[in-house]
Amino acid sequence: MTMDYKKTLNLPNTAFPMKGNLAQREPERLKKWNDADLYKQIRQEFAGRPKFILHDGPPYANGEIHIGHAVNKVLKDFIIKSKSLSGFDAPYVPGWDCHGLPIELQVEKKIGKAGVKVSPAVFRKACREYAGKQVNIQKEAFIRLGILGDWERPYLTMDFAFEADIVRSLGKINQNAHIAKGAKPVHWCTDCGSALAEAEVEYEDKHSPAVDVRFQVVDEAGFLSHCHHVPEHDGSGPLSVVIWTTTPWTLPANQGVALNPDLEYAVVQCEKNGNKERLVVAEALLKDAMLRYDIENYHVIAYCKGAALERQLLQHPFYDRQVPIILGDHVTTEAGTGAVHTAPGHGQDDYVVGLKYGLSVDNPVGNDGVFLPNTEIFAGEHVFSANDHVLEVLEQQGKLLHHVAILHSYPHCWRHKTPIIFRATPQWFISMSKNKLREQALDEVKRVAWIPEWGQARIESMMEGRPDWCISRQRTWGVPITFFVHKETGELHPRTAELVEQVAQRIEQQGIEAWFELDPAELLGDEAEHYEKMTDTLDVWFDSGVTHACVLEKREQLHFPADLYLEGSDQHRGWFQSSLLASVAMNDVAPYKAVLTHGFTVDAEGKKMSKSRGNVVAPQSVMKDLGADVLRLWVASTDYRGEMSVSDEILRRTSDGYRRLRNTARFLLSNLDDFDPAQHLVETKNLLALDRWVMDRAFTLQEEVKAAYETYQFQHIYQKVHHFCVIDLGGFYLDIIKDRQYTAKADGLARRSAQTAMYHVLEALTRWLAPIISYTADEIWQYMPGQRSQSVFLETWYQGLVKLDDNAALNREFWQKVMTVRAAVGKELEKSRAKGDIGSSLNAELELYCNAEFLDTLSQLSDELRFIFIASNATVMAEQSAPEEAIQTEIEGVKLKVVVSGHEKCMRCWHQRPDVGQHAEHPELCGRCVENVAGEGEQRQYA
Repeated sequence: MTMDYKKTLNLPNTAFPMKGNLAQREPERLKKWNDADLYKQIRQEFAGRPKFILHDGPPYANGEIHIGHAVNKVLKDFIIKSKSLSGFDAPYVPGWDCHGLPIELQVEKKIGKAGVKVSPAVFRKACREYAGKQVNIQKEAFIRLGILGDWERPYLTMDFAFEADIVRSLGKINQNAHIAKGAKPVHWCTDCGSALAEAEVEYEDKHSPAVDVRFQVVDEAGFLSHCHHVPEHDGSGPLSVVIWTTTPWTLPANQGVALNPDLEYAVVQCEKNGNKERLVVAEALLKDAMLRYDIENYHVIAYCKGAALERQLLQHPFYDRQVPIILGDHVTTEAGTGAVHTAPGHGQDDYVVGLKYGLSVDNPVGNDGVFLPNTEIFAGEHVFSANDHVLEVLEQQGKLLHHVAILHSYPHCWRHKTPIIFRATPQWFISMSKNKLREQALDEVKRVAWIPEWGQARIESMMEGRPDWCISRQRTWGVPITFFVHKETGELHPRTAELVEQVAQRIEQQGIEAWFELDPAELLGDEAEHYEKMTDTLDVWFDSGVTHACVLEKREQLHFPADLYLEGSDQHRGWFQSSLLASVAMNDVAPYKAVLTHGFTVDAEGKKMSKSRGNVVAPQSVMKDLGADVLRLWVASTDYRGEMSVSDEILRRTSDGYRRLRNTARFLLSNLDDFDPAQHLVETKNLLALDRWVMDRAFTLQEEVKAAYETYQFQHIYQKVHHFCVIDLGGFYLDIIKDRQYTAKADGLARRSAQTAMYHVLEALTRWLAPIISYTADEIWQYMPGQRSQSVFLETWYQGLVKLDDNAALNREFWQKVMTVRAAVGKELEKSRAKGDIGSSLNAELELYCNAEFLDTLSQLSDELRFIFIASNATVMAEQSAPEEAIQTEIEGVKLKVVVSGHEKCMRCWHQRPDVGQHAEHPELCGRCVENVAGEGEQRQYA
């Protein structure tokens, strides 16, 4: 009667599910984390260790999170969790930006404009409530992503204490003499009705009228006397300096024409529409200009350097005023005429050069982008609509030389996507030059580690050219600029520092409403009638820019400066810059030691995501369908330093990669079902050679994984760990040890050695994966054998792996050769299978004919070589004894002959061996299986 030998096999067994079923299982695990207060446990476990502080850049509290939010938070989570594994106390305090225009716009839709339909106080209250709801929506999504942090105590820029500290930060920057007030041109959105920060401006293509305009010379003789020309050959017709501009609407504010002092300018005699005239343009642009004006016959009658024409007067093209020629290095020959129309009220370069010459900062445009009532000719017209009218007037006056519509890059409001204007208004600024802030900030940039390195050059170029930071806004929902200004002198109150602190203390109790409701007499007494209380609010970039003061310096578990800031690459002009300027202005140091940037998400074709294109991938949908861990794995598998492509198909491929990792862990768990490390762990010195190798392979990989986490190269971690699971484990080690694991005596050394190695590998693997696929790693942790902490997130890197001795006979190099030969032999076996010569590899007996090098290597495995190839027998002989039918493998020096085994198959291990049937009690078994079933168990040394 045939015995049922299946019961004598050590078949794999585990309750760890094969399918992740992440969409259902992750929320269950998340509940366990919350019930156990896991984040608090982590803080207690790592208390007293060296700190690592990643300071969270606050997302804006408006709307559902998008895929970019998910990328950002997941990358931060990778770092925080890996730093804990490296033995750091790495708290994570998330935050939100809660003031500003986007929230105002949403609230306006519901209750109307502040000061029109509702009082400003009621409006601000509604904004605070709206922002609070948005924070909760986003917080829930971030938590669902598996982000561990202090979600019970996040920082909100609208918390009363935070608002008070924003005011204190403003006061400190003022004390350090970096605040200035003035009517300077700023980016102005007519839809917002407010100034914009540099970071709120984006450039898009726009059609604009490009016009060439004649500014007629007032004193022709005096003008020409400064030029080189033949005496008494002054030419004929009106003499005009020609300017070129793409903003005709700014001509009403013109106060001068700028030339480059070092450029050569030509006075050209020509004829246009039958009328003789003389035009002045830069010599370098002369041919282009004449071609543009369709003037074929012309000749130069005089020339001079721009410097020679300084302060010569020109007639405004349509107003009764004369304007001077001024000099500026900002004038170039890139386009136009080399003469730049200058309106200090409408441009930064114009403003700067205008200051030098004492030009009037004229701004005839209102908050809504409409010309003021007292604007001659154009009163009541919107600036962009007025362009056509300006051209019409120029034509009537005979001053329009040429015009054409061009498509060019133009600044737009990042919220409204509409063109903006430069407009001089009374504003508050953090001066870049008043107290050498620019120089200090650039010095600090050099002390910061920028990752990638190009980040340094990028922020330096932005800092070098940036104007003063306009920090004031004409909004309702924002932290007020808590200054009192003298009504006559315009100076700040002499006790400003003291007053700012008094106001801050009130805001701590009542929020920003304390300022808006404040009667100045409460603080100023009899002086109140001489001072004006400011009503402007602070730029929201100031709010987030001082989080280092309001969070890092205020929370006991954090420190200043932060070890790392991590945001999208657009933040070189946003949060990285505002934080740097505010910190240097307050403390003379950068708020961060290192800055890491990530790219933006695009679809599979590299296109920007938009609802209209239908290519948006919502993180909520991914978590609902595939699970957060698949989304997290996608982030890890992508080179986040450039554009990150994502689509349903890409995520499905990521899901396949996830399954490989999960199945590897499941295989390891299923073969540790009866393993108790306290009883069954085999000492390293007693492990079989192959088991020592896999421990060494894991040891080496762990060093690489740690280094990759240290340098934030998460893509390398995924690639290396995936390769380890697929190739080193699935394709080699686990494939080989299945026979030993399933057929060896349950408690014998051969099996316990393999289990010991698998146990060590799983301990390490689970930790490697924990920062990336957090839910799954913690799930694996719960099924692992032995006494252990409640969560993998309470652990540090595994210390149980052992390195192989490089001088040992069976060292890394040895096993690498074995793997190479195994791969080559496997290809030949596959060919034999395809031809139908053999069924499985166990039908084969292998004869290998090797050169001296491989003969020496493979012979060391003795009879156990067959287990490496999963063949019924394998012998190694010298290359010269190879028969003609031996196949040359892809390895030089290794030939192979595949012989179909004629022996009986063992019913237990399926090997075809000559000793099958030689044992009376077990006639269907080979000798090895008899020993494992009825004896002391087989003895193995190598595999």
